[in-house]
Amino acid sequence: MSNVLITHADEPIGRRIVKLFFHDDRVGRIFAVGDARRPRGFDRFLSGVDPRLRYARVDLAKHRPVADLFHSAALRESEIDTVVHVPRHGTPAAAPAPIVAGLAERTAETRLVLQHCLESTTVRSLVAIGSAFVYRLPPGNANRLGEDSELDLDPDVPPEIRSWIDCDMILHGEVHNDRLRVVLLRVPTVVAAGGYVYLSPALGGRPGLRVRALGFDPICALVSDKDVARAVQMASHAPSSGIYNIAGIEAVPLSVLARWTGRSALPAPGPLVRWITAGARLLGSETARIATHTLCFGFTLDTARVERELGFRPTDRIGLARAGDGALRVETAAI
Repeated sequence: MSNVLITHADEPIGRRIVKLFFHDDRVGRIFAVGDARRPRGFDRFLSGVDPRLRYARVDLAKHRPVADLFHSAALRESEIDTVVHVPRHGTPAAAPAPIVAGLAERTAETRLVLQHCLESTTVRSLVAIGSAFVYRLPPGNANRLGEDSELDLDPDVPPEIRSWIDCDMILHGEVHNDRLRVVLLRVPTVVAAGGYVYLSPALGGRPGLRVRALGFDPICALVSDKDVARAVQMASHAPSSGIYNIAGIEAVPLSVLARWTGRSALPAPGPLVRWITAGARLLGSETARIATHTLCFGFTLDTARVERELGFRPTDRIGLARAGDGALRVETAAI
């Protein structure tokens, strides 16, 4: 039986993972951490004399709070052997990545969580959610990317993508560690019911006007939030380590996804898009809705490895359905 620590458990994907693990007979205690107050949905998990769930507020980007967490009596009593690192995804993706001690916040968090997992005497497995947007995209719309595909190491890559690549390389370096089992799940755009979008550099955050290069309508690989949680669950119980692409059944043009989720992307000449992007970055705008150059060309993901080694297959379809008021809504539903 595993005892699991889950980071950013107060955010949507983290909450879904907590719920899935709580109802998993193979999981004993769950230690959830987040930035905000404990989600109300966790109240039912805290009933009883000896609740299986604990929750703590921790700033995962700062060394002292993370060190205090991993050396705390509460964590010691929980006998954590598995850590699930969920990256922050509640903040608008178009906002500049916060900088902590010279590093993007996402990178600082990943580095600290990995460091303390390596130093722990009880943690044996680390499962981390990464991004499929780390891949270099050759021109065209027929890019089928496997785990061994080249990463985008161009020095001009946007900061949002750069932080994902840095995290990827930090974790990649420990995949063959003899003591700590490391699993990295590279996910594309994550879609939840109601049109919510997570972990997408182009369409994440709140609905609003965005700009994309004229003449491009790239194919976007998708996965539902429920399938991401299931992939994390399967990776946590599997014996193997490694890097795995995770994707759902659908792949749709950017224009379709933008229409589904209410995130319109206005076509504009490429030079104008670059000028707007550069200007927004200089101004530190948190409201800019700019599709990065990485989405000029589409991609789908080869998921043969995760199916073969972890047994994961997507079970959700993503599409439009009529809600009770007759309006069309994005739904994620089991096949």
